[in-house]
Amino acid sequence: MTDIDWTRLPPLTALRAFEATARLESFSAAARSLNVTHAAVAQQVRALEDHLQLALVRRDSRGMTATPEGARLAAALGEAFRKIQEGVDEVRASEDAAPLKISLTPAFAENWLMPRLGSFWATHPEIELALIPSTALADLRAGGYDMAIRYGSGAWPGLEAELLTSTRFVVVGTPELTGDPRPGSFAELTRFTWLTAQDSPEQALWAESTGLSWTRVRATSFPTTGLSLAATRAGYGLSIQPITLVEDDLRAGRLAALFEQESLGLGYHIVTRPGHRPPRLRAFIGWLRQAAGPQAGI
Repeated sequence: MTDIDWTRLPPLTALRAFEATARLESFSAAARSLNVTHAAVAQQVRALEDHLQLALVRRDSRGMTATPEGARLAAALGEAFRKIQEGVDEVRASEDAAPLKISLTPAFAENWLMPRLGSFWATHPEIELALIPSTALADLRAGGYDMAIRYGSGAWPGLEAELLTSTRFVVVGTPELTGDPRPGSFAELTRFTWLTAQDSPEQALWAESTGLSWTRVRATSFPTTGLSLAATRAGYGLSIQPITLVEDDLRAGRLAALFEQESLGLGYHIVTRPGHRPPRLRAFIGWLRQAAGPQAGI
């Protein structure tokens, strides 16, 4: 394949303006098809004629027509633009056939998304999802992700972030561990052993927002939120849990809520690349908003 010498080619905007003018035989019609002004099309065509040192269009009694040189160029441009459109359509078709690739934290996937996902599949059985649970930051473009769901403030440069839901976390422990009377302040809780989950960086971010750092307390790490919760129920220490996971334990008295605080600007966000919102992704984001609702939490 011969390399393209871009220095020999006129600007693409001028070629588009001329192809539309020659095909429609009108500056005004070309302007409407390209969604620009009549003057802009005329200026681009004149610039192309100056670049090539050739007359490409002329006016006669029938209106505007292409010169013989212009007709040959218009035919070549029309074929080239059709091939470009076919290539773009093929890429879009292959993208539409592929599952939506979504990066999200394991804790969010397990505790928020999975209990609700059945309603999405019921309404959009034609949209496949590839859920990639990970605690690592995802490069959406390099990784080929359509979107991510991440916990934080939403200030991620170069990306579009929309708050999906705020988060209610609570510090819990068994009544036997904490004793009676229970600790009266958050500072008193630092003397206990803490149980953390490697699959939930959200917990660490929330803890830092309250002034707690894992480096200043005794902390035992578990691979998953489920294991840290099981260890908490066994009385091995305190942990930070989504309120939805421990509501039954709190009602039954198996666990005691020792500290609860609003997320202070933190929450789960829908994160996308700027300008990347194909129809299938818009449908999924619309469902997420509906599933979250005005009072949603995790």
